[in-house]
Amino acid sequence: MIFSQFSRKQKLFIVLFGVFLTNAIIAEIIGVKIVSIEKSLGFNPLELKTFWGETWSFNQTAGALNWPIVFITSDLINDYFGKRGVKFISYTTSLFVFYSFFVIYLATLLVPADFWISVNEKTGNINDSFSLIFRQGLGIIAGSLTAFLVSQLLDAFIFEKIKSKTGKKHIWLRATGSTLVSQLIDSFLVIGIAFYIFGNWSVNQWFNVALNNYLYKFIVAILLTPLLYLVHYIIEVYLKKELNESLTSS
Repeated sequence: MIFSQFSRKQKLFIVLFGVFLTNAIIAEIIGVKIVSIEKSLGFNPLELKTFWGETWSFNQTAGALNWPIVFITSDLINDYFGKRGVKFISYTTSLFVFYSFFVIYLATLLVPADFWISVNEKTGNINDSFSLIFRQGLGIIAGSLTAFLVSQLLDAFIFEKIKSKTGKKHIWLRATGSTLVSQLIDSFLVIGIAFYIFGNWSVNQWFNVALNNYLYKFIVAILLTPLLYLVHYIIEVYLKKELNESLTSS
């Protein structure tokens, strides 16, 4: 098998990169939907008064759903492959995200089959709905790619600085510390560019959704800290076995 020719560390990078890339692209595609957390849980919107005006309810992008996995995977890659590894996956993923948007845009330009329109007529014009959902314009692309690259590189920088001070200890500190800052920038930057600068959102809508995105991603990142330690343990056992095998055969 071709895969057997790779070392365990190379296989680890391929798997982590696959998880990172898949979740990043999925998050970018589903991020156009804004969801109500309260209504999803069966409650009425909170509509709390805010210092920036109007009200605050728990509305956020659906793309935030799996975004914490992106940052956790990024931290794992940083731990085992360094900042160069994170830069590689960040730039490469940006190209794939852009490619995905480009192909989706081309798909919206194709003329639909007549029977596809007729069998879905109860839902209205399904082709218009398809185009409306997927053809989000340059604002979404610009906001997504800018926020993604800035937050990823910032996360890698902070992660590396904390690790240089603490060594291999305090995994939670470097993972949570880098996430605390980078996800704040990511949440406000992507919403601001995509929906405030290029869209027609108000400042209140921008702050509302961006803040909720950040709170969700940060809380989930904290809750997933035990899982991060577990994955670290599994990886250490996996890589140590290869090291022991190489020492035995030498």
